[in-house]
Parts: sequence; C-alpha cells; structure tokens
Amino acid sequence: MKKLIIGIILAVLVVSCGQPSQYVQISGYAQGSNYTVKMNMKGVSVPVESIRDSIDALILQIDTTLSGYNKKSLISRFNAGEKIPSNAMFLDMYRIGYRLWERSGGALDFGAAPLYDAWGFGFRNSSFPTDEQIRALLDSCGMGHLPAELPVVDGYIDPAAMGNPKLNYNAIAQGYSCDLIAHYLYSIGVKDMLVDIGEIWCDGVNPNGEPWSVGIDRPVDQTSDGRSLPEGLDGIWSSGAKPAGIVTSGNYRKFYIRNGRKFSHTINPRTGYPVEHNLLSATVVSSKNAAESDAIATWCMVIGLQGAQVLILGDPALEGYLIYTDASGEMKEWASPGFTLKK
Repeated sequence: MKKLIIGIILAVLVVSCGQPSQYVQISGYAQGSNYTVKMNMKGVSVPVESIRDSIDALILQIDTTLSGYNKKSLISRFNAGEKIPSNAMFLDMYRIGYRLWERSGGALDFGAAPLYDAWGFGFRNSSFPTDEQIRALLDSCGMGHLPAELPVVDGYIDPAAMGNPKLNYNAIAQGYSCDLIAHYLYSIGVKDMLVDIGEIWCDGVNPNGEPWSVGIDRPVDQTSDGRSLPEGLDGIWSSGAKPAGIVTSGNYRKFYIRNGRKFSHTINPRTGYPVEHNLLSATVVSSKNAAESDAIATWCMVIGLQGAQVLILGDPALEGYLIYTDASGEMKEWASPGFTLKK
C-alpha cells in the first residue's frame, strides 16, 4: 500500500448509442496509483457527491490505519514500537492475516516484515542477507510468535507486550480496500459495479449491459543469459456478471539476477529465501472477496505451479490462470475449468 494522494474526478459514462446511462465513474489517486470506481446509479438515492465523499473518507481511513508508506499511520507507529489506540480496521486486518497464515501453513506470513525488509525492495538497494541472518530472523519474527488476537488493554495495543513485532499487509491491503468500498456501495443499493484499486472487485454488468471484462497481462520474463520473453495482453477475462475479485500477482517485473541466478521479489516466509520456480504469474478469481483473491495470488507465487494448481482446484470459490515457463523456457498457460478467458 502506497502513499495516499486524493483527487476525485466524476464522470458520466456514455453507452454506445451516445445517450447518457445511469452509470457514473469516480476516479482519483490512492495508494500510489490511480483508482476507479464505476457504478450503476439505478435505484440508488444517495447523491453522487455524497458517494464520492464516502469513498474519499474510506480511502483516507485505510491510509491512516494500514499504509506502511504513511509514517503517521497506525501500522507505521505500531511497527516503530509505539503504543497505539485500538482501531476496528486494524484489528480486523490482523484477524484476517492470522487466519490466512494458519490456512496457508505459513506460506502467507504478515508478521514476517523484518524478513522481507532484510532482502530489500527489488534487492537493488540491499546486500543479500547471510544464512545466519536469515536463520535469526526466522527464529524471531512471524505470526507464529504472535497471538491469534491482538491484546487490547485500556483501549490501546502495545507492541512492546508482544516483543515489538512488525507487520506487513502488502499481500492483501489493496484487495481489502476494494472490499471496503464494495461493501459501502452494496449498502446504498448499488448492484452493478467495478472497483479498481490496483486489484479489482466487480459485480453485475457494465454500461453496455455486458459482464465486466479485465485484461490479463502476458508476462515479461528474463532468463539468466538476459534473454527476454515477449510482453503483451494474454487474453480478456469475463466476469459472467457474477460477483468476483480478480487479482494478478507475478515475479516477472521484480527480480534480480546475481551470479547467473534469478532471485524473485516473492519471499517464502517458511524458508526465508526468495522462491525459485517457473511460475511467472498467477491470476486468481474469488467469489468471496478481493482480499481473498489478493492473498491467494501471492500464496500461489510462493508455492509454485503444481501447488498453485492444487490450491485453486481444491476450492470451489476460486478460479485461476497461471502463466509459467516449461523446461525449454517456452511460456505456457494453465486455466482452471471455470476461468473464462478470450484470446
């Protein structure tokens, strides 16, 4: 989650015949990138300006609570060892993270921030940690060292009482943000929507009366000899007019080649090292929520191709699309039976 910059733009969407529809678009900047909310106002009595203000307030609340890039946010203060006031959103995110850690068998670990920090963002501004340093971090950080519920005493959460842990929610924060906005839109009667904050939640149909569609990137990968594989659009996913969160996670844009070895930005918190496998990207669709899609996509990138296939096929709420390289270096695709992709 990146620094919040608020800038709202309202627009009336126009259908193909040139007549205004009942759809509106609210766009702006949040978490370091553009965001867009498209929605059908049919049956909604709340003025568009009030909806804009409510979305604005939600984004601001997320930033001041969960953004590690905001040095005054609750999570930044918690990670700095400061006692913070109890906050419902902060506690909710912790519970979600703890359940995902248990469910994934440690493949997702939101308490392993010191381990991720040790490798450095993109690996370019950090020396590689030694084996001894990694072992020490594995012994001292992670959700396994933390309680299932954050203790609240007299309305405050004190990290010192838990050994001053550090939390990192990058794997679910944007999906969680989509869910909060979608929940608000449902509460005021919106049925057709697309919420895009880097990750996506959509439901119903677009202004043309068709299911929402999302492009799936074809990854760029680079082998140890510096040879690049092609980039482009791999296909278009269709929502089928059903509620769905869709998220893509990949290793093809953030990696580092050192001594002929490719090191991914995805760290396996169970081993302490970057993953080394042939899975380039995982696109996950969940009928539950976008946070689920966000987390599962990262989980897939930790466990690799075969594990990701088993994970996706084992959950009826999930569909997935995996792009990988075979033994010869050729790019291949795998889709679950219900993943609707048009080439």
